[in-house]
Formats: sequence, structure tokens, C-alpha cells
Amino acid sequence: MTKKKVKMAFIENETARKSTFKKRKRGILKKAHELATLCDVPICVIVNSAYESNPEVWPSREEADKVVSQWRMMSVMDQTIKMVNQESFLQQRITKATESWRKARRENKELEMKNIMFDCLSGKTLVSRLPKSDLRDFGSVIEQHLKDVNRRMEILKRNDDESSSSLVPIDAATISSGMPMIEMGSSSSSVMPMIEMGSSSVGFHEKILDQIQNTLNMKNTNKDLDLNKKQW
Repeated sequence: MTKKKVKMAFIENETARKSTFKKRKRGILKKAHELATLCDVPICVIVNSAYESNPEVWPSREEADKVVSQWRMMSVMDQTIKMVNQESFLQQRITKATESWRKARRENKELEMKNIMFDCLSGKTLVSRLPKSDLRDFGSVIEQHLKDVNRRMEILKRNDDESSSSLVPIDAATISSGMPMIEMGSSSSSVMPMIEMGSSSVGFHEKILDQIQNTLNMKNTNKDLDLNKKQW
């Protein structure tokens, strides 16, 4: 069973607040003991509350004095390099959450444009039906796919040239022995249809880009016509 998420707000009920304080204090002291034992680092905890007459010091007052003395010997820059208050901590959280949101939004937009591109490939939709605000992003996705296709074609062509240049002339004795020469040529011929298929894909993407540009020009023209009508 999953734990219920605790609401980060002041506990109005005094009995529940005191019980939570004791439970959370035990947890902090336990974590401090684990950190000191597992990582061998000097650590102390000082808890001062309205529920106890004297502050509680862990592990002892002498050990706490040593840790505080070591901290005071450090420079001001070293003391405050990782020190944050509530405002700066919340600002860091907000900045991090904003970056994550922008990244997720960008990825979702790219995925949406990819789906539209595949719908155009299958004939399910037309570029002219896209809103003007999406045409720029749509064109950027197609241009990126064009770069990927061209890069793949260059790799295939380079591999095909290397395999062709690595062929060694075979003498008559080797031919008579029944060596399967056709397999060498088959690897090269199997690459060529992939290149042709890639080139047709590039042509289609270029056609889509032309349609995007034409749609933009058409919408700009319609906008100018509407302005002229309003002026008349």
C-alpha cells in the first residue's frame, strides 16, 4: 500500500504537531547517524523546540563543538557556497521545474509534428490544413529528417564504394573451383535500392516543404486582400 502524501503546511492540531515533531526528530537523528557511519564525515545535529526545556545535541556537546569550530575556521565563501534559504531554495526548484516543462513541451511538439508528417506521407492529411503557427515547426522537423536521410545515403554510398574497391581479381583456377562470386555483387546490389528509396523520400520531403511555403504565401496573400477590402 502506498504512503499518503504529506501536505507541507503547518499542523494546526497541537497534539498531532507534537507527535509529528517527535517522529521526524527521530528520523533526522537516525539519518545523521547513518551518514556519519557510512561516509565517515563529521556531523552534528542541534534541535531546539518549544516541547523541550533544553536544546538536544547529537551525538554530544563536545563533538558538536568540534564540528562548529571546524566550520568557523573556514572562509566566508566556503561557509556560504552551498548555503540556501527558503527563498533561494524555492527559486532553484521553480527554475528546474520550468526547464523540465519547456523540455517536455518541446519534445511533445516535435512528436506531434512527426505524426503530422507521417500522416502526410500516408495521405491522411494535407499541408494546407495545418494552422500557420505549426508550419514553421513542421518545416523544421522535415528539414531535420532530410538531413538524417542525406547522412544515411552518404554512409551507404561510402560503404558501397569501399566494398567495390576491395574486390580482388580472381584467376581462372579460382573460377573453375566453383567460388561463389555472385554473393560479392549481391551485397552491393542490395544497397542500391535503399539509396533509390531514400532519394524518393527526399523528393517527397522537398515537395512537402514547397507546399508549406506555398501555404504560407497563400495565407499572407489572403491577409493582404482582407486588408485591402477593409480599406475600400
